Amino acid sequence: MTESVASTRDLTTRHHRIAFDSNVLIYLLERDDARAEAVATVIDNLAADGSTGVLASIGVIEVLAGPARKDDPVGFEMLAAALRDLGFDNPVLDAAAAEDAAWIAGRTGSRLPDAVHLACARAAGATAFLTNDRRFQSRRGLEVVYLDDLVETS
Repeated sequence: MTESVASTRDLTTRHHRIAFDSNVLIYLLERDDARAEAVATVIDNLAADGSTGVLASIGVIEVLAGPARKDDPVGFEMLAAALRDLGFDNPVLDAAAAEDAAWIAGRTGSRLPDAVHLACARAAGATAFLTNDRRFQSRRGLEVVYLDDLVETS
């Protein structure tokens, strides 16, 4: 496990492929104040450095399920377009990533969607995973970074 990240700049300096959990993108897309600002800064820093964001297909599903639940096709399409506009890589869950997800879920007791996020992040070559879910833990080659740790407290 690597040492903890102190700032959004530190995160993007140390990691050039960062995977995003759906919860941090929901903060961004719903404009959740300081959290949204921190996520936007990470994304801006990645773009400025020529680095890449990664979002597993399951993350797309999790983000878009909200407007679908509300039977909001306009909101759904706007959110889908916003996700596409981020320009993130969207790795597929191929057989190798599925095996990795099964191993993660089986060994750690993680929920299957969480294991898929981590397996797809690793398959895409991400070295950090940005989330606000404390159930995620760093593992070899993939540092888990909690968004609230990046948000400056007033």
